[in-house]
Amino acid sequence: MEGLRRLTSQAPEAIVRAAFWLVLIAAVTWALLPQPPSLPIDAFGDKWEHGLTFVTLAVLAALGYRDMPLPRIAERLSFLGALIEVFQSIPALHRDCDFRDWLADTIATVLTLVLLYWSGMIRREHA
Repeated sequence: MEGLRRLTSQAPEAIVRAAFWLVLIAAVTWALLPQPPSLPIDAFGDKWEHGLTFVTLAVLAALGYRDMPLPRIAERLSFLGALIEVFQSIPALHRDCDFRDWLADTIATVLTLVLLYWSGMIRREHA
């Protein structure tokens, strides 16, 4: 745990922010493709894909934007998940809008941020 804590404290924020934006762009693009490529994680179901994506986004956001309060990160990532679901309701995309997908996004985000905070990896004042 100490090695991971040291690594996260040494990671330059600019690199982590760039990784966050790359993952975010990839996730939104993937979510809006009419026929996204299949991945090995598909075997576990759609909710696992949502969870893994938003865990990754939450970790990168928390590490890359250390001045942003954690509740604000949770709010914005939850809104992103809801926005993706709204866009997936566009008939031309041939995707499904599912409230449970947004719920999976939000739960994954909140649990990740809480665990990061409780583990001591992320410390900041709440505004």
